[in-house]
Amino acid sequence: MRIGEAARTSGASARSLRYYEDEGLIVPGRLGNGYRDYCPSTLDRVRVIRDLLGSGLPVRLIREILSEPASGPGAGTGSGADEACARFLREVRGYRDRLAERIAGLSERQAALDAYLRRAGAPDR
Repeated sequence: MRIGEAARTSGASARSLRYYEDEGLIVPGRLGNGYRDYCPSTLDRVRVIRDLLGSGLPVRLIREILSEPASGPGAGTGSGADEACARFLREVRGYRDRLAERIAGLSERQAALDAYLRRAGAPDR
């Protein structure tokens, strides 16, 4: 299917589909006239990308997740695969920890603003 229909079907905008392609996350086929041709498996991949982006993962980590074999990061046998999986999991944990730090900082700021509003006698909402 062409990009407009693929956008409607996947819930991603045509611009997003082009971006995913530019970032190497998807590779749509091409018709004889050069138009992109999206198959069902590509649209499934787009949905996964959207879910991962929605969880806050950066494109760099999503590219790494999707570039691994079907069973996931570091799939396979041997210490190289185990090392790649461990490195990937460290990156995801690091991202999660940085996110938790940002949330904690924002929560502190919110609490300080709430305290200020209480002292000022302003209603909560």
